[in-house]
Amino acid sequence: MTTSEQHTGSAGIEILMTAAMPTRDAAAFDRRFTMHRLWASQAPEAMLSDVAPRIRGIAAGGPMRIDGPLMDRLPRLEIVASFGAGYERVDVEAAAVRGITVTNTPGVLTEEVADLAMAVMLSTIRRIPQADRFVREGKWLSGRFPLSASLQGRKIGIVGLGRIGKAIARRCAAFGVDVHYHGRTEVPDSGYRFCPTLLELARTVDVMILSTPGDAGTHGMVDAPVLAALGPDGILVNVSRGSVVDQDALVAALRDRKILAAGLDVFADEPEVPAELIAMDNVVLTPHVGSSSLRTWQNMSQLVLDNLTAWFEERGPLTPVVATRKTNSSEPDRARTA
Repeated sequence: MTTSEQHTGSAGIEILMTAAMPTRDAAAFDRRFTMHRLWASQAPEAMLSDVAPRIRGIAAGGPMRIDGPLMDRLPRLEIVASFGAGYERVDVEAAAVRGITVTNTPGVLTEEVADLAMAVMLSTIRRIPQADRFVREGKWLSGRFPLSASLQGRKIGIVGLGRIGKAIARRCAAFGVDVHYHGRTEVPDSGYRFCPTLLELARTVDVMILSTPGDAGTHGMVDAPVLAALGPDGILVNVSRGSVVDQDALVAALRDRKILAAGLDVFADEPEVPAELIAMDNVVLTPHVGSSSLRTWQNMSQLVLDNLTAWFEERGPLTPVVATRKTNSSEPDRARTA
């Protein structure tokens, strides 16, 4: 094991890190814990087998799935501190059954993702990437860039009025446009009109911004009927998860001009993006960069570290997704051991 793979902290508590996490202080994790950086290993499977009996926490990032079989390989695992607001890479039900706490990093990325949602929406409506290419390719010398659509006079529909959805709504309201929303439940005193069904929202608005979690309850919810209801002047913006949209239906709706355009930061099978989407001129594409500023990722990394630190100092998790609990008496006891 190389020094890039393992660092020993003063406490001796051993943590598995599955992906690089940018920090303001490169040694911050190492001062607190004994870190095993799986992503830096040239033989990750051998490394995992070697350290598995001693791992008490996971700093989870990147594409690696933290599922039941992996948890079973780590008999002393107490906590999975996930990097990001979404935690679909972690099987939270498997963690709950095994008495393993799961945390995420909500809040610290809210404003960044909301900013990106607005940038993608405006870029899509005003065709800013296309205009940039128009200048770079020298086409302006031969005539003016074609007129674009406008944000003014549009109604914005937000799917998911959680932290990020509310931040997007505040920004949209500042642009002087009407804001509507749909979610699992109505948000009291939000100041925005609630649509009880997604179809009703699609019929009401002409820009739909997705900021809902990607889970079984939202999988493929934006399908062909919803896109048809959005209409030929409609615009879809997705900064949530690619799984929320039926991607084949979206490609067909864009191709057949059943909607006007789409701005997409997320995709069904990242980093794979359908060639049809790449070829379309009425689509703005970004590579899942909603939270991807250095400042925000540093803050997210710090919250991962803070969750791990609070847990092992017996102060409890700061931002738990699943509290430690035993739901099956036949499961091994994962109580803290020295």
